[in-house]
Amino acid sequence: MVLYLVRHAKAGSRWDHDGPDDERPLTTEGRRQAEAIADRFDGVVVPRVLSSPYRRCVQTVEPLAGRRGLAVEPTRALAEGRPFEPVLGFLADLPDGSVLCTHGDVLPDVLRALVRRGMEVVGPDDQRKGVVWELEREGVEIVRGRSVSPP
Repeated sequence: MVLYLVRHAKAGSRWDHDGPDDERPLTTEGRRQAEAIADRFDGVVVPRVLSSPYRRCVQTVEPLAGRRGLAVEPTRALAEGRPFEPVLGFLADLPDGSVLCTHGDVLPDVLRALVRRGMEVVGPDDQRKGVVWELEREGVEIVRGRSVSPP
């Protein structure tokens, strides 16, 4: 039983974006990454796709959701600057194969909390933009995590 936690793909510079940060889009490279992330899920049953409501996160998982005929479910708990505890609740309750997209501050907090709860990290602790973490679940507990390098 596996869940997937994704850090959004490459977005434009926070400092060069004219507008609210939550509207900052992916770059051309980020859009390419989003398509490649969707490719990685070929053959995987994905029942739900949840995302931070920030544009760059939604855009990261839109190709995957679109290919599956799913809507991206915006979820404030996955937004930048939010505490990690609600995400842990999602991980216990979501159906197997669900994909969650979040930010570079939430991802490490969630991973550290899972390690404190006994998750074994298999392989490198990769947290770059576009990384996909495969979180293996037994019951409601996440027992192993493995990063799949960004495209």
